[in-house]
Amino acid sequence: MFYVLYLVAGFTDMIDGTVARKTNTANEFGSRLDTFADITFVVACMIKLLPVLVIPVWLCIWIGVIAIIKVINIISGYIIQKKLAAKHTFMNKVTGIVLFIFPLTLSIVDLKYSGAFICTIAFLAAMQEGHLIKIENHKLKCLGS
Repeated sequence: MFYVLYLVAGFTDMIDGTVARKTNTANEFGSRLDTFADITFVVACMIKLLPVLVIPVWLCIWIGVIAIIKVINIISGYIIQKKLAAKHTFMNKVTGIVLFIFPLTLSIVDLKYSGAFICTIAFLAAMQEGHLIKIENHKLKCLGS
């Protein structure tokens, strides 16, 4: 039952933005709602998966570093722009796709390999997002002075 609900939730999440853009119904509220839904989906999956996974310490540390970078990105974007600055970049979408596929591969790919692969992509995505937020913040500062 988990996999059925997981697949339905994942596929609907993947198509909602496309449908919104095609029907000209995309807006700031929808983007924020999508981000909130993504976080909720990840937390629900973590509640289901973490108790059955044996995660190496090095992977936990790497995940923690990525989380810290993401939090710094959000805080720095909010301080300057006074709004959440989460970016829907190509790399963030790639990270989302590999994270979505991850539970489906647990029985065939060792966690140390899939974890390293996912963390590499997520780390690059977080760094790219931070860079884009920094550039945007710099542009806003230049316009304000």
